[in-house]
Amino acid sequence: MARRSFSTALKQEIACLTFGQGYSERPACQAVGIGPAAVRHRVEQLRLERGGKIAERSKALTPQQPRIQGLEVQIHRIGREKEILKRPPRS
Repeated sequence: MARRSFSTALKQEIACLTFGQGYSERPACQAVGIGPAAVRHRVEQLRLERGGKIAERSKALTPQQPRIQGLEVQIHRIGREKEILKRPPRS
């Protein structure tokens, strides 16, 4: 049996049903046809993102997170380049 995948928009809708609109897990699961563990995961991910943190190994749910993730990658790259420039030249 193939693993089902869901769009980012659907994942955000699922999380908003429970986190933002006060639905309990069971009605949210039945509304979209997924299991309770997936709903809990998405709610926790949305809670982290709204708190300004990035969920590890997950595609962003909120529109700002992809930009934040891209900027963090850029900052990390610039830091590595800066460390290379600090090294004394080889003689």
